[in-house]
Amino acid sequence: MMKYKLLDASIPKFLLVGVGNTLLSAVLMFLLEDLGYWPSSAIAYVAGAVVSFFLNRSFTFRSHEALVPSAVKFAVSVALCYVAAFAIAQPIGGWILGLLGVEGIWLERFIKLGGMGLYTVLNYFGQRFFAFRKRGTAEE
Repeated sequence: MMKYKLLDASIPKFLLVGVGNTLLSAVLMFLLEDLGYWPSSAIAYVAGAVVSFFLNRSFTFRSHEALVPSAVKFAVSVALCYVAAFAIAQPIGGWILGLLGVEGIWLERFIKLGGMGLYTVLNYFGQRFFAFRKRGTAEE
């Protein structure tokens, strides 16, 4: 039986790619905040996801799977992680920050930042174990 490693050397590479994508997404999200919570975060994440797909496919996870199947799995993973992270962040972040007296535009901004953090964690596991999973290894 092969040992299953939850964390490995791909994490620093994923985080490096993620820093760039997070900066891109954050700038877009806040520039588009007049569109509202869901549209501004969705547009920002689509832009970041395109960059992330190519960088994580080649640099982070060194995937050799065909482009279209890996792109479809990546899109499904990103979409599920995005919806889960931001759906969780909105009520929980709103509740916690409301207790702390944060309101207005700063409430939404901090909630978005929390959603971004949760998305990053969920997305790592989605990409590693689903979108770019290596075949024939202990990770299978």
